[in-house]
Amino acid sequence: MISPEKHQRMANAIRFLAMDAVEKANSGHPGLPMGAADIATVLFSRYLKFDPKNPLWPDRDRFVLSAGHGSMLLYSLLYLTGYEDMTIEDIKQFRQLGSKTAGHPEYGHASGIETTTGPLGQGIANAVGMAIAERKLAEEFGSELQSHFTYALVGDGCLMEGISQEAIALAGHLKLNKLVVFWDDNKITIDGAVSLSDSTDQIARLKSAHWNTIEIDGHDQDAIAAAIEAAHKSDRPTFIACRTIIGFGAPNKQGTHKVHGSPLGAEEIAAARKSLNWESEAFVVPADVLDTWRLAGLRSTKARKEWEERLASSDAEKRAEFNRRFAGELPGSFDTTIDAFKKKIAANNPTVATRKASEDALEVINGLLPETLGGSADLTPSNNTKTSQMKAITPTDFSGRYMHYGIREHGMAAAMNGISLHGGLIPYAGGFLIFSDYCRPSVRLAALMGIRVVHVWTHDSIGVGEDGPTHQPVEHYAALRAIPNLLLFRPADETETAECWQIALKEKHRPSGLALTRQNLTPARTEYEEKNLSAYGAYELISASDAKVSIFASGSEVELAIKAQQTLAAKGISARVVSVPCFELFFEQSADYQKAIIGNAPVKIAVEAGIRQGWDAFIGNDGAFIGMKSFGASAPAKDLFKHFGITVEAVVSAAEAKLA
Repeated sequence: MISPEKHQRMANAIRFLAMDAVEKANSGHPGLPMGAADIATVLFSRYLKFDPKNPLWPDRDRFVLSAGHGSMLLYSLLYLTGYEDMTIEDIKQFRQLGSKTAGHPEYGHASGIETTTGPLGQGIANAVGMAIAERKLAEEFGSELQSHFTYALVGDGCLMEGISQEAIALAGHLKLNKLVVFWDDNKITIDGAVSLSDSTDQIARLKSAHWNTIEIDGHDQDAIAAAIEAAHKSDRPTFIACRTIIGFGAPNKQGTHKVHGSPLGAEEIAAARKSLNWESEAFVVPADVLDTWRLAGLRSTKARKEWEERLASSDAEKRAEFNRRFAGELPGSFDTTIDAFKKKIAANNPTVATRKASEDALEVINGLLPETLGGSADLTPSNNTKTSQMKAITPTDFSGRYMHYGIREHGMAAAMNGISLHGGLIPYAGGFLIFSDYCRPSVRLAALMGIRVVHVWTHDSIGVGEDGPTHQPVEHYAALRAIPNLLLFRPADETETAECWQIALKEKHRPSGLALTRQNLTPARTEYEEKNLSAYGAYELISASDAKVSIFASGSEVELAIKAQQTLAAKGISARVVSVPCFELFFEQSADYQKAIIGNAPVKIAVEAGIRQGWDAFIGNDGAFIGMKSFGASAPAKDLFKHFGITVEAVVSAAEAKLA
């Protein structure tokens, strides 16, 4: 038990590191770290199970600072508890170029940062995913290897963002009782009092979602401790409303929006030092306080060593599987299994929609990889994401491998990030491509963090048909291709779909999206090829050494390109066809390869049922583009392709016009 005086000095160490770092940078948010310091001190010094000497210990508790603008809270804690890669010099370099202490916590920049936060609401949804992963892996490997809590600290902004409701509702439904969320209830936002924009009864809201709720004074260490202990005994996720004073300790600015996102100023910091009886200079933590914090950082060493002993003494096969999965490695037989599947496809050459081709690939993949955790945003029959191995996860039974996320694309995508970040599982889930807009903030963060998440986006074009323009993606290929470090695949048939899945699962450090058709497609590849041609991003499907025309296409339009090539050949015009399943991979190939694939044909044509943006890299400014220039319409798919001029005849006419 830490005395009130010792607790206060430990909390004040956080407060002064935060205010001094923000002051030096002349940028940042001191208010939250100062207000939430008591909560963090109790959690990190008495309850959080972690080991700074072994930051990736798989059974550590996870802490997510959802209110990422308060990053100095986390940076201070990492330094104080003894993470070796967080030094006082790093604290001094807050928000500077190349610093580990960025404006918001960034995953991978320093040990102990479990996820990148900043876009409000994302963190709590990540935490829900982490809690899902813990519960699922505990079911699979036993509580002796997986039994830990996920904690998140949220602010009013996190709770106002709509994604929070999706995450909260899902967690309540699943009874994720090892999820504990602290609400820094300081009643202040950037504009001023929360009452300017919101009057939600958050306790009632959480109760309605079947959470355990507790209200406390966020500056009372005994109340904080009692709340955490009560949360540990709950059969539901717990929401602890901590009434705090933003900027606690700054006598003239605390409790106001002036302390939220601006440096306090030298005068106010001096006043705070006097108010809190803190005599140390900037960036100096008294030796006795630092020693106490460092001891707190060592508190779980025994628990970690005991866990390592349990892992070492577990069944050899179980231990090997656990280690493989937390290393993120695929089984050694993965490539040969996909190769055998490709041989089977070539033997049958099925005419299927690529959403069905994806299901066929997943049937093979899910049979081999026990770590895949599938799901859908209430579109399972349309996305074809549930295979024979995928029993549904329920609130009372986590032995399954399939998540019914409900109509919650925002929350689903962010939870998938949390599942991936936790380790031990590879999440994939489905939705319509049009609703990738709802997933986009989480997809962007997955790309920023460099994590393995796979999105299955079906109904990928005007081929959706009768659902009309609200459901027909037009600009979405271009929009997703604009996200750095995201792989967007648009396979043309079953073989390419299998290859794209193979690539996506082997990519440990970037997310992928598969844009898949509703309508059936004639096979573009009819012969078995050992190489994964899709891994080149673009490859020559039909060659012609004397080509006058090069036709580039992706997805369903590859079929049109092939037929156009045949029509042109019948007319004595030599043409070649290039399938382009993934822009990003193509532009990672050598300059010579790119030049060879783009070729020297005087006429270049691209065909895709989306907007032109991005295709000029293949066809140049003067190339012909057969695609969309507007939103879609409601009609049968074949009528729409004809109406919008995405046809074999249009490709042929464009080629002839350019050659004339």
